[in-house]
Amino acid sequence: MTSILGISAFYHDSAACILKDGEIIAAAQEERFTRKKHDPSYPKNAIKFVLSYANLNLSEVDQIVFFEKPFLKFERLLETYVAFAPKGFVSFSKAMPLWIKEKLFQKNLLFNKLKEHDKNYKSDENIFFSDHHLSHAASAFFPSPFEEAVVLTADGVGEWATTTVAIGKGNNLDIMKEIHFPHSLGLLYSSFTYYTGFKVNSGEYKLMGLAPYGNPIYEDKIKKLIDIKDDGSFRLNQKYFNYATGLTMTNDHFHNLFGQKPRDPKNEKLTQFHMDIASSIQKVTEEIMLKLTKAIRDEYKIKNLCLAGGVALNCVANGKILKEKIFDNIWIQPAAGDAGGSLGAALALWYIDQGNKRIINPDDDMAGSYLGSEFSQDQIEEELKSLGANYEVVNYKDLIDQTSDYLSKEKAIGWFQGRMEFGPRALGGRSILGDPRSDKMQKNLNLKVKYRESFRPFAPSVLEEDLSVWFDMNVNSSYMLLVANINLDKKIEMTDEQKKLFGINKLNIKRSEIPAVTHVDYSARIQTVSSKNNKRFYDLILKFKEKTGCPVIINTSFNVRGEPIVNTPADAFNCFMGTELDYLIIGNCILDKKKQNSDLKKNYKDRFELD
Repeated sequence: MTSILGISAFYHDSAACILKDGEIIAAAQEERFTRKKHDPSYPKNAIKFVLSYANLNLSEVDQIVFFEKPFLKFERLLETYVAFAPKGFVSFSKAMPLWIKEKLFQKNLLFNKLKEHDKNYKSDENIFFSDHHLSHAASAFFPSPFEEAVVLTADGVGEWATTTVAIGKGNNLDIMKEIHFPHSLGLLYSSFTYYTGFKVNSGEYKLMGLAPYGNPIYEDKIKKLIDIKDDGSFRLNQKYFNYATGLTMTNDHFHNLFGQKPRDPKNEKLTQFHMDIASSIQKVTEEIMLKLTKAIRDEYKIKNLCLAGGVALNCVANGKILKEKIFDNIWIQPAAGDAGGSLGAALALWYIDQGNKRIINPDDDMAGSYLGSEFSQDQIEEELKSLGANYEVVNYKDLIDQTSDYLSKEKAIGWFQGRMEFGPRALGGRSILGDPRSDKMQKNLNLKVKYRESFRPFAPSVLEEDLSVWFDMNVNSSYMLLVANINLDKKIEMTDEQKKLFGINKLNIKRSEIPAVTHVDYSARIQTVSSKNNKRFYDLILKFKEKTGCPVIINTSFNVRGEPIVNTPADAFNCFMGTELDYLIIGNCILDKKKQNSDLKKNYKDRFELD
């Protein structure tokens, strides 16, 4: 048996994963353990978890691989500072001490950190380094259900590359083309995240959610920032950006072009301007992704596409690629961001460097992305007792029956079952659930449970077999990474008066039979659920369908704004007691909010920093 530990760390979304003979055994992000969203630190807790789950001591692990090459990254920083000198001296002087003290000598840093896990770990000879974008590409291709695929990766920046095209065949993966820093689709999108007042590397999905409230009237101005070629390749005009050498994303040239300074989220509200900006950058991003994918389909004549990198989490753009039928099949890595780099680095070592045979799984090798921690019924009850929780233990049939009842009565449910998800999406393991038929549910869940902006859409989880009855889509979307429109016969058309509404005023209009998961443009970010990948979640939705005729429920991540998704029963109980959730369903335990000791209530609203 050969084991490989993959690690990603020191930028954002640190994570660890473990392979045994090429099989993905466990993977988790550090943020879930430390409760710091997007935690970039050495993933001590995530490593401890994956080793424990695999029943291994660190000294028993055959190889350890890091997801990128620090020397190449350092070279890029130095060359960038030289190219832009003397501009950027402040950020240069801030970055260099950390690099010289720690990051440049990462092998030594990793070795010293790893020794803390196991005193018998004696040598750093089994530590290897992968290339950042190769890690992304490997995370997308090797677990995919394809023997052969084109792999497109796009993010902010790795070492030098920001966008790559690779060809995967069997156990080989070769990067064919790259776009290099400072030309980056991820950094372009993040510049607008920053400009609209959201946090970079965290708030990009808010920008995507805001886009349908606006009109893309700034598209032409954005095209002054970026020169897009027919094949989707691009160059950014650095006159407008500050990210290469500065401490912010944009500069005064950028602000003057659009006519406003960046929004200060502490004292400035979102306006129609910000909605139109969001709509415009989303449209340009979709145009680039469509041009890129069309060009690589024409060039390589391969029918399958894999996607990874932070831009692959733009599920609206993914949905457009699907709708245009550019490729016959698409598979997107659910942990598409840097966390997934830990997995990709390990898989690249196993298949590319070690030449191991790859057996294709027609479903994929991600096990539904349920790769994190899990708790036995005894552990759950023990933890709930120690917290002073009041709970009732029921059998499986009653659990499904009662929970579906609560949902049908518009109750907000915390749902904690099985293994935690790997990646940014809750997929029915650590979820907040609700009734999508309610026209009040979206606003209530946003404001009273998630404590976040009311415009934010919720995702529908739908029974796999009922997908095309409700949505204009006929391929499975197990990982909630594709957007499609609701079917015409489920829509409620707007009146002429309603069509005149602008911006956030569009929010409260009932648009379909499932208004809580229908975005203002009649779209939805869909998760398909099968009994094969999550039986308990499937059975719940099936029971809800039996009672209501509706095979769809709201599924959003079990956390509040700015908090990582819950990891332990204690995290779940604290979130339950700090929000207006009505019930917590954890293992076979049912907790009713009305029956809890009111002294255990938490002040959750102000506990986590805005993202």
